[in-house]
Amino acid sequence: MTEDQRARLAAELAELEGPRRVEVVQAIKAAREHGDLSENFEYHAAKNEQGMLEARIRTLRARLDHAVVVANDPVGVVQVGSLVEIQDGEGERMKVEISSVGGPGAVSPDSPLGSALLGSSVGDEVDVAAPRGQWTARVLSIG
Repeated sequence: MTEDQRARLAAELAELEGPRRVEVVQAIKAAREHGDLSENFEYHAAKNEQGMLEARIRTLRARLDHAVVVANDPVGVVQVGSLVEIQDGEGERMKVEISSVGGPGAVSPDSPLGSALLGSSVGDEVDVAAPRGQWTARVLSIG
């Protein structure tokens, strides 16, 4: 992942471990005050949310602990961290970010599209061996 992607994960982790965790603890505390926990929907919902929050925190910590930070050098080829605009055979355009972090518009470098794009340059056509069939993408720009 790039340094920017690492920073985004670290910021999300800080938010979850700080203010978000405090909110969940307060929700559990408030739900406990309603009495019988066996039939207390608010308590069970808050505990479920706490479990999901802690799972996300563990996932983020593991990603950050095992992350390999790569320099995103603008050398004109697609690499991890590149923002790539492509066009498919039907003329549809899309922008994707090659990222192992995920998020809107992110494509894993290990995915069929990500692995096909890695190392390509503007103007290159790459064959994407996707689960729904093979298709061709043309690289329009790299950022």
